[in-house]
Amino acid sequence: KKKVRGQNKNRPRPNKEQLTTKLCPSKVRGDGVCAFAEKCQYLHDITKYMEIKPPDLGEKCFAFQTYGKCDYTFTCRFAGDHVEKTENGYINIVDEEKVRENAIETKNILPRDLQINLRKRKFDFSKTDAALKENQDRKAKLRKTDQENVVEINEPSKIEGKPPGGIITSEDVLSSRVGCVLNDDMIPLKTMEKKTLDFRDKLYLAPLTTCGNLPFRVVCKRLGADITCGEMALATNILQAKGAEWALIKRHPCEDVFGVQLCGAFPDTMARSAELVAKTCEVDFIDINLGCPIDMIYKKGAGSALMRRTNKLLDIVTCMNSVIDIPLTCKVRAGVETNKNCAHVVLPKLRDRGVALTTVHGRSREARYTKVADWGYINECASVAAPMPVFGNGDIFSYHDYCSVVENTSVSGVMIARGALIKPWLFTEIKERRDWDISSSERFDILRGFTNEGLIHWGSDTRGIETTRRFLLEWLSFLHRYIPVGLLERIPQRINERPPYYVGRNDLETLMASPNSNDWVRISEMLLGKVPDSFQFLPKHKANSY
Repeated sequence: KKKVRGQNKNRPRPNKEQLTTKLCPSKVRGDGVCAFAEKCQYLHDITKYMEIKPPDLGEKCFAFQTYGKCDYTFTCRFAGDHVEKTENGYINIVDEEKVRENAIETKNILPRDLQINLRKRKFDFSKTDAALKENQDRKAKLRKTDQENVVEINEPSKIEGKPPGGIITSEDVLSSRVGCVLNDDMIPLKTMEKKTLDFRDKLYLAPLTTCGNLPFRVVCKRLGADITCGEMALATNILQAKGAEWALIKRHPCEDVFGVQLCGAFPDTMARSAELVAKTCEVDFIDINLGCPIDMIYKKGAGSALMRRTNKLLDIVTCMNSVIDIPLTCKVRAGVETNKNCAHVVLPKLRDRGVALTTVHGRSREARYTKVADWGYINECASVAAPMPVFGNGDIFSYHDYCSVVENTSVSGVMIARGALIKPWLFTEIKERRDWDISSSERFDILRGFTNEGLIHWGSDTRGIETTRRFLLEWLSFLHRYIPVGLLERIPQRINERPPYYVGRNDLETLMASPNSNDWVRISEMLLGKVPDSFQFLPKHKANSY
């Protein structure tokens, strides 16, 4: 039977609104000045817009109630809470006292002047240029020294411990010398002094493509996650100042330990993107993606392909470490092919190049997520990489799993990925050492918290509502796998076990357990209003692997 894998590329997408029915951004901002004047295709009459605008979805606007101001003013789908009709037209109300008390600012937003400088290639990458040249010179010098020290096959070796007929490298020559160290000796340069982070015994929320967005990270942070990381961002797109890619590295104020994960295949693009992020963004560490199994990434030599391109990987790590003053971390898989693990070979090399932390996912690229994670191999990797901290990742779905890993392996901590998607309160369970029999109403409140943060992050206008709905539905494609503790025949539930159909303790619990995407849409309608009659949803990925 052919495996179901890949993406649903022909899935239905939301229709774009007609420009003539959308309010001009100048009117939404309230400055009243439109740069395009008469050539602008948007609507400028606020009264006319309010007449044709779709009805509100609710009485209370979360942004206005919480922060005293809604940035989407007249286009907000909850505008009745903060828009009033007067004799002179419509006005947007701002609660100045709440604005002062509860001001919140999302960090790492791409400024317009930086975007222009990047697109015109005027940004200063002098650190990267120097690091690349230094790396090239070092490799050339090593090659030259290796050639000078090649000994003929029949000539006995003059270095103690080296068998006759071997090839003597520069490392052998340096290790055999006695006395003062000279400048001519190739002493590796010390890594620039960096800020340090204590990663040990922390609960680390994995960088999750599509579902690991800012509202989801806020939900997990409130439920006990210690370290968060943005979604995988492509280094080339970051350098090209693409807004969609920069959106992946935005940081919420509640994320006290936050990192950015970069993906690329070459030292120049990776080092430049690392220097750019370190200079212009507020991040605590930068992570290199060495585990992405997607064909599009793998065939370009990035992601898990770098585990086979060891020399290129070490060049990337060396150059990136030279241009940033924050810790550099890596996330790797056990290997590329099943039963041919190579992480234990790569990790000591990463440690020697100054990597502050490495996370090992206990599956190969070929295994994807269908096999059980190999924690015995993760333990082996942690032993060979000491004293560098090593986190383990794979199949953590309850505090029982967490305790078993901590007690029986030498890992410094645990990264949680699918477990957090299926039950984000897993962080609370681990910290409180209990099985939380969470009710359906408590789970619904978590969903409400996600949608509220989504309306702040993506917007409370029609477009923002549909974006929030799409990401909520993607998340619900994982959430439905959770089985309430009170219904389990045995505790704990295992992440790779597919349960039979069952009826919950109330209607909402039964609805949340449904694998039918139409039922997920019904849940979204409880939070974000009714969808159009023609609305259809298909998850991004064909396989929702157990």
